[in-house]
Amino acid sequence: MININPSTKEINELLQKHSIHEHIVEVRQLSGTTAGRVFRLLASSGERYILKWDDPEDIRVTCQFLNTYSEVMLLPKVLFTSSDNTYFAYSFMEGVTHNHRGAKKEWLTRLVKELLNTYVRLPDTKLWGRMGYPRETWRGFNQISIDEARENLGDVLTAEDYDLVQSTVNRLFEKEETARFLLHGDTGVHNIVFEQKELVGVIDPSPMVGPVIYDFLYAFCSSPDDLDPTLLWDVFGHLEQVTMDKFRLMEEALVHLYCRIGLSNKHHPQDLPEYLEAWDLWKWHIT
Repeated sequence: MININPSTKEINELLQKHSIHEHIVEVRQLSGTTAGRVFRLLASSGERYILKWDDPEDIRVTCQFLNTYSEVMLLPKVLFTSSDNTYFAYSFMEGVTHNHRGAKKEWLTRLVKELLNTYVRLPDTKLWGRMGYPRETWRGFNQISIDEARENLGDVLTAEDYDLVQSTVNRLFEKEETARFLLHGDTGVHNIVFEQKELVGVIDPSPMVGPVIYDFLYAFCSSPDDLDPTLLWDVFGHLEQVTMDKFRLMEEALVHLYCRIGLSNKHHPQDLPEYLEAWDLWKWHIT
């Protein structure tokens, strides 16, 4: 068991154990999960890596996702995983998240073409949602999301707004989805790496089973800028594994937007005015 604050010597010994022969010269601890520890490693070659301890099941599903899509250049590359899934190491992606992201149409289009269009089906499962907390139906997964959003929103939106979203979910997912894909599950701008205002990476997957449209709309709604129906429809045209008409797309986006406004009210209240403007626009289009 490595120390809570490991030395460069301990880290180098650990890497050599996994046949990684880079010489680490700096170890810096980053903010991690409640259960985990995260370190950024600098090698003498100038390369940087992330070494992370976390819940074994979280690491297992994360590595499953990253290894499934190992050819995708936007994703980090797994260097090694411990035999008990208590820690793993992966490549560090240079850039910033959330800010300095450039035009939404540009980065969202690249996300579609270089990540979402590579998604593969999971034919051997009958469950939906987060892999650590699966649900029996896709509607059930969405129900949890809108109920959490309603709690987060308080009186920011009305009971009529909730009823609109609830009736939309009931109608959209009355018939069960059949195509299950392995999704990133958290494709918000907080997990998208930008450099020179261009998308260069997508980090911190929260792997889940669902339709491809989920990650697409999650990304679209994850920032309050350019929440424009025309932009959404234009970029949607690049999505290869999804077929739906424009009104259905608008309705699904409405559900995501409601959930995102709930998260904004709880975590990013500075974004709330823009989101509320977008909400009025989307309601007008839907109703």
